Amino acid sequence: MASSPESNGSLCVQKAARSESSQAKKSQHAEEATFYKNCRAAYLTVLKSSLENIKSKEQLSLVLQQAGRNPSQKTVNKYWTSQTTTLNFDDFCTILKREKPATKTELLEAFGKIDTDNTGYILHDELYKILTTRGEKMTRDEVNTIIKQGDFNCSGKLDYNKFCDLYVETSEQCCKTAREKLELDSRLRQQQFGSQAETSSEEITLPRSKPSPRISRKTDHKLAPTKGDSRIPSRPSSAQSCKASVSTTITMGASSNRNTKLIEPEAMQEWQCAQSKGCFYLEEDGEIISHKYKLHLPQKSTVCITIKPLNMRQVEGKSCHWLSVDTALYILKEGETQENIQLVSFTEQHNKEVFGWKGELGAGVYLLLPFTTGCRLKKVKPQLTGEAKLVYRGEDGDLALTKEFRAALLDIFETIDLDGNGLLSLEEYNFFELRTSGEKCDEEAWTVCKENFDVKKNELTRQGFLDLNLMEANDREGDPSDLWVTLLSLGYNKALEMTEACPFVIDIYAEKCRPRIKAVYLEAGSWQLNRAICKSVVNKGEAKVMDGCENIIIYTYKAGRRITAVIENKSENKVIIHVNNEWSKNCQNNRGLTVFAVEVAPKSMMVSQHVMPLNEQEEWLYNCVHSLVR
Repeated sequence: MASSPESNGSLCVQKAARSESSQAKKSQHAEEATFYKNCRAAYLTVLKSSLENIKSKEQLSLVLQQAGRNPSQKTVNKYWTSQTTTLNFDDFCTILKREKPATKTELLEAFGKIDTDNTGYILHDELYKILTTRGEKMTRDEVNTIIKQGDFNCSGKLDYNKFCDLYVETSEQCCKTAREKLELDSRLRQQQFGSQAETSSEEITLPRSKPSPRISRKTDHKLAPTKGDSRIPSRPSSAQSCKASVSTTITMGASSNRNTKLIEPEAMQEWQCAQSKGCFYLEEDGEIISHKYKLHLPQKSTVCITIKPLNMRQVEGKSCHWLSVDTALYILKEGETQENIQLVSFTEQHNKEVFGWKGELGAGVYLLLPFTTGCRLKKVKPQLTGEAKLVYRGEDGDLALTKEFRAALLDIFETIDLDGNGLLSLEEYNFFELRTSGEKCDEEAWTVCKENFDVKKNELTRQGFLDLNLMEANDREGDPSDLWVTLLSLGYNKALEMTEACPFVIDIYAEKCRPRIKAVYLEAGSWQLNRAICKSVVNKGEAKVMDGCENIIIYTYKAGRRITAVIENKSENKVIIHVNNEWSKNCQNNRGLTVFAVEVAPKSMMVSQHVMPLNEQEEWLYNCVHSLVR
């Protein structure tokens, strides 16, 4: 039968759409390949091998410069703290992703704010004052280095257009020089990640040991597929050429079909309940910090613990990005020492956005560690052209909060009022202060605060909190700069949308006693949390020994709408594992890269990646190959 013009047109449109999608995917893969090539080129300009670690601040600064960055001392200190002893290649790649090089447009915009008359020049005296007193403060020697350069200085002035040109040119030249060196050295070319001929001269010898009896050694095609969880034999070509690799393929159904029933609320009406709110905050470098809690149970009891995003007011035209962020809670039992902390369980059951766990807990103190994968809570490029107004002057000349800013402040109050009693205690207010200013409010300052703002039962009311922020605006004569510092640190963008934070609420029901929950920290993911995640995946997930290397085991755990992979290295040597997700569909991971590499220390395990669907209403395919880089 002849096809109609309409059907032919439809087919053409479908083919064009598939072609565009294919081209976009190829472009993404090309960008990632270029990024890793630049990473390796810079790294191997300073170090002999990608297996060698960065051992000092000076080395870190030098290797960043080779990658076209110009790190300040503050930037270097951010990644090399007093606890840092070494950084590996994977750490370096993560830093480069976070510390993007400044563009000429961004530099000119920054200088333009200083040069209000648009002359193209800045006086050296003014440059000294600005660079040594604002932002990431520079030393006088660092400023002298800039103004002594004859290429862009004359008559006591900086020609910032020439400076920007030279800055960008130097940055690009550093990257180009490093790449050329890498391309000329055939020995280094053999070490490139993801190459079809994986034949590094630095082969890692791993001792052989007997695999655990419970580890599955079946290949994918021997596993019977089940509805919503099918495994098919599939391996990308880049893995086929590797001497040691393992492939995992899982098809997950739409989220509407993946819910597991939590305990019915009606069954807990007679149980005693405790509740606390908290928040995940996204740091400038992409790290996630959150509140952490202690749970006190006076006696043995059956308990039900749940966590979910906090559902606040819905404003028409404003997105509620945080409601789609995944949440989980890990329950640890405190011991006599930090090393004796044990994983009890985690919130595995779920119903839509609510994740929970029900079981029996003995009397004692437990750590509750909230967790989000970072797949949904991540840095996004701002698409905004304007900035919301925070304050205005009324007819009487007095400053007042705009309706939009007032609404945002009330949402902030709702988030930081951890116990939900409608008031802020000193303890709750200090979590807010630590997040926004890095300092605590002492008893004396709190007394002054209570004397000047509305309080009830020695705690700050909503109106008191609003007035406190209005006072801050008055102190700066209407300049909203400090108010924006507060808002941005709490995850708001310039349109007053909360895009880089996720408030949540924890509910605890106990059958035989009154539970008590208290927030004790606001910090990044601790070693206890990382260990708990790894242990949960090892206990609950499927284990596969890497073909050709029995000391490397990949554990894959699927629960609801996320998949987590953990790499265990049982050998005496550190190893580098290449991770390839090119064949996955409708997926996103916490690393933001389809192809990447991780280094695993001897006798240790680490999270390879967390993966979630891009669109939960559609089926998604997880197809990942872990390969040993030799």
